[in-house]
Amino acid sequence: MTPEQRLAEVLGEAPAPEGTWEREAAYLSAAARRLGVPAAGLAARARAVEGVAAVEERPNGFLRIVVEVPGRLVETVGPLSLPDPWPDFPRTWDNPGFAVRYGHARAVAVRRRARDLGVPEEGFRAELLGDPRDRAVLRVLAELPGRLAKGDRMGGAWSAYAVRLAMAYHDAYELAPVLPVGDEEPAPLHTARVRLARAVADVLPGPDRL
Repeated sequence: MTPEQRLAEVLGEAPAPEGTWEREAAYLSAAARRLGVPAAGLAARARAVEGVAAVEERPNGFLRIVVEVPGRLVETVGPLSLPDPWPDFPRTWDNPGFAVRYGHARAVAVRRRARDLGVPEEGFRAELLGDPRDRAVLRVLAELPGRLAKGDRMGGAWSAYAVRLAMAYHDAYELAPVLPVGDEEPAPLHTARVRLARAVADVLPGPDRL
């Protein structure tokens, strides 16, 4: 069980990610106020969760929780069926649907090429997803539990979410190499980034090839 899953059990709801996550992966929770219980008690329980680095009590019953290894949250992501409301054309960056579908296709292609290059799927080390570009993708993925809890996957908020995830992944793909280059040997970092690509492909709608 990941820290995020355990925190959801302790708090009675998934905490909401806060900030950019470039330096630390923080969540905010209003569970104490919602439940009408002392924040100190929930803070103590949250601190006891393995993988939690710090818990700070904030005004109005809020808790700010920092996790040690945000990359572990990809273990909780599974295939979704998000809406794809955009037109097929133009297939340019001016069309948000193109950005989303291309993000899905890129993430799927990463997994295909990884197999061809001998990047192992086993041995995922979540702590290696520490580059700011990787963390930016993780930050968007961290919103999933809260959004899924609301139940509605068809509104404009989901479409905007898919676009944000796609753009974060495009940045990571371009600036944080996923696969070995040239004579470079497959490394644990490649395995970690392929695992991140799998999570993105599971969330974004679109065909596997464009």
